Amino acid sequence: GIGVLTYELASRAKKVVAIELDRRLLPILNETLINFNNIKIINDDIMKIDLKRLIDEEFPAMNVIVCANLPYYVTSPILIKLLKERLTISAITVMVQKEVAQRICAGAKNRNASSLSLAVNYYAEPELLFYVKSGGFMPAPKVDSAVIKLKVRTEPACKVDDEKLFFEVIRVTFSQRRKTIVNSLSNNFDISKETLLKFFDELKISPMCRPENLSLEDFAKISKKLEK
Repeated sequence: GIGVLTYELASRAKKVVAIELDRRLLPILNETLINFNNIKIINDDIMKIDLKRLIDEEFPAMNVIVCANLPYYVTSPILIKLLKERLTISAITVMVQKEVAQRICAGAKNRNASSLSLAVNYYAEPELLFYVKSGGFMPAPKVDSAVIKLKVRTEPACKVDDEKLFFEVIRVTFSQRRKTIVNSLSNNFDISKETLLKFFDELKISPMCRPENLSLEDFAKISKKLEK
């Protein structure tokens, strides 16, 4: 953007490193932020940059917080990157589309749950701070927004041996959320329904349930069974 949020952050923080993809905005940012000497602007793609190295170099022994108005079309990939790379950050405060914020903060075992909300809750504790009406922007978007805060967990919400499999189980089941959990897993993991029914009986989880009925711990148990 043109530095409105960066200006406010720099007024409050010891140091701000801003990542801006659009090179055309750099001259504007240099002008709007001219009064600050605690800002560094990096012209790069957040999805490609080595964030761990950046934090180590720019914020040694400092408490780091991520704050951004995220482009809505890349909200999920950016949040997952920030959390999955296990960066030395304590919190993430971002503005996202209202419905996305509600899904993220719904957590597991909720009809609004999604694969994104489970992934976020695995790595962080989300909190919905406030809503922002579309009229607060120029030009006004077609959707309302919300600001959420993700307090990054020091340890994941549950113990998982194979995170890749764990998230694959979540992704597969939520991509076919109208199907029962047994049908989704049978179709995608090439395991007979009979075997899966036995698994679920041992886990004491109903085979007729759908992904929004399961907790993170349930998904951890299922992925562990599949792993074996």
